Amino acid sequence: MTEQHEPESPSEHPFDRLVELMQTLRSEDGCAWDRAQSLQTLKSYAVEELYEVLDAIDDGSPAKHREELGDLLLQVVFQSQIRAEEDQFDIYGVCRGINDKMFRRHPHVFGEIQVNSPAEAHASW
Repeated sequence: MTEQHEPESPSEHPFDRLVELMQTLRSEDGCAWDRAQSLQTLKSYAVEELYEVLDAIDDGSPAKHREELGDLLLQVVFQSQIRAEEDQFDIYGVCRGINDKMFRRHPHVFGEIQVNSPAEAHASW
């Protein structure tokens, strides 16, 4: 079977394309299965995808690892889309939140604190 996918525009970022794809799948004209999903029904899929990422790491196959990380990322985008539909937050809010957290947790990189070891870096969190 040949892999099929929609051609990307050179100016489109793959992440934004994924977000748009999920919006389409959840839309009225999208996929009935995707529209029927809820945060509760997606819980088991998220856990399954995480275990598949761990298995791919153990297998040592970069291609398999990339694929499984994509499946896990899809779960994050999927759940974020559901929350966006509820006017709670969207995937870009998730990204902003983790960016803010990483800056806060790395004052030794982005601030004035100096550390000399991984243990000191961890302690600065």
